[in-house]
Amino acid sequence: MIRFLLIFAVIFSTLFNKSAFSQGSFIQFSGVAVSQDSLKPVPYCSIIDKATKRGTTSDYFGYFSFVANKGDTVEFSSIGYKKSSFIIPDTLSTDKYSLIQVMFQDTILLKTAVVYPWPSKEQFAKAFVETEIPNDDYKRAMKNLSRSQLNERMKFTPMDGGLNFKWQQQQIQSKLYYAGQYPPNNLLNPIAWAKFIEAWKRGDFKN
Repeated sequence: MIRFLLIFAVIFSTLFNKSAFSQGSFIQFSGVAVSQDSLKPVPYCSIIDKATKRGTTSDYFGYFSFVANKGDTVEFSSIGYKKSSFIIPDTLSTDKYSLIQVMFQDTILLKTAVVYPWPSKEQFAKAFVETEIPNDDYKRAMKNLSRSQLNERMKFTPMDGGLNFKWQQQQIQSKLYYAGQYPPNNLLNPIAWAKFIEAWKRGDFKN
């Protein structure tokens, strides 16, 4: 008897569903969710029928398909995109409806956050002052900053963009300053010769 009732219930439910589809109360709602800027598919987009609270999720290619009612409002949502909704027309003459749902990107502005390795500025200042520098690191740093090391590196270090621009501006300024006249010749300048002789006596040119 119980088996007979179960079979009857299944047959009745099947006939009822077929009758509902034939009367047009349900439709197969399918489509693709794409991004507005590039029209690329939006994977794993959440699609919810707000009337029945049922829905589905789009696949990796943005495709979705589920049963819905005519006139229902379907909501689309995905991380990084604004929520959007679509109302299924209630005047459809078929039991199928396809849609290309365009999703607009959403920009979320977060509050400014400052990350400190210490809870407060006072603790940071104290830790900075009390930091012990190893002797070998200190000696290596002082050696790298010595005058002889800096002069040696300066010989083989090419000028950067700022120095090149400064040199070019000096050349242009010098041409404009002596425009219409001969520039001075230091070979005939007695002051320049006096400085040269003093430097030669001091031994500045031995190296």
